[in-house]
Amino acid sequence: MNESLTGGCSCRSVRYEITKQPMFVHCCHCHLCQQQTGSAFITHVFTETEHIEFSSGTLKLYEGETGSGKPHQVERCEKCSVAIRSFYHGHKGFCLVKGGTLDNPSSIEPNLHLFTQNKVPWIEIPDGVKVFEGDYDAKEVWPVESFERLMRAIGWYFWV
Repeated sequence: MNESLTGGCSCRSVRYEITKQPMFVHCCHCHLCQQQTGSAFITHVFTETEHIEFSSGTLKLYEGETGSGKPHQVERCEKCSVAIRSFYHGHKGFCLVKGGTLDNPSSIEPNLHLFTQNKVPWIEIPDGVKVFEGDYDAKEVWPVESFERLMRAIGWYFWV
């Protein structure tokens, strides 16, 4: 990693560091992400749960909703309720760190944008970035090494 990926919540109670290069980064423009963040999209930084270290603060787990209907849990700062990371489909081996909680959110760039069918028209996606109107298949889109990390994190490495 060129730059340390550190971050936290708005009240500065929660502090964390991502200790390994993230597996993947995407921006989701689905309506649920817009509602849950109060913004036009969310940036998700995929990493193995073991590679995010918390140095302070307490997180509280909330059950969330997904478009697929599968389980979605969000860990938020217990004091200010800022969402720090999510766990999807019941998998705890990897998490999606909320890119806006990074100390320097511009230190990461998304590999792709998804659910752009719901994108607000005033957001312009740079040329050369992969765009999906809906969801995507990670096995087809992610770099092989990143996909293998994901499969190991969820215990499905034999599937690769």
